[in-house]
Amino acid sequence: WLKNVDTTFYIIGSVAGFHPYPMMVRDFQSIIGIEAKKQAMYFEGRLPDYLIACVGGGSNSIGLFYPFLKYKDVKMIGVEAGGKGLDTKYHAATLSKGDIGILHGSKSYVLQDKNGQISATHSISAGLDYPGVGPEHAYLKNTGRVKYFAVTDKEVVNAFFDLTRLEGIMPALESAHALAYLRKMKFKKNDFVVVNLSGRGDKDVNTIL
Repeated sequence: WLKNVDTTFYIIGSVAGFHPYPMMVRDFQSIIGIEAKKQAMYFEGRLPDYLIACVGGGSNSIGLFYPFLKYKDVKMIGVEAGGKGLDTKYHAATLSKGDIGILHGSKSYVLQDKNGQISATHSISAGLDYPGVGPEHAYLKNTGRVKYFAVTDKEVVNAFFDLTRLEGIMPALESAHALAYLRKMKFKKNDFVVVNLSGRGDKDVNTIL
């Protein structure tokens, strides 16, 4: 991409990169949030208190969050890849530890060194192992509308086994990041929480083993 910047678009399939791709992917992915909103009203008769989703580039999470953004009582949490810990170099927690920079044609938070060179990243989940994040997520972080946190690989694996054993559902390791953050939260008895399971764990079985 860097050798052919005049003739090449880098389209990652997420909400990262330059306009109109973040908007296009967000709008396609927002069917997740539209459906979640309809089902929330149908089954519970109210909107959720919390929405929780993993964030790499940020497509599944912005898809869930977007239809709810205007509802101020709905709290939203994005969960990044903390890898081996935020105090190490082995993570992909762009919003938690990154700085403003340019990557793949857009200005957002990126993981970089003091010279603006993009840092290597690490995550147990290939889908979250990205050194940037969609610009809309950067905006939502800056405005405080969405809160962003990180969980470690170890916490993610534990969450994977939790859902597998308790519900018979193997979540993707990406989704298991969102599940892992549930252990860190304190809820009221009647809180209504939606966690986005953005993928199945079949593809991750070898990694888990």
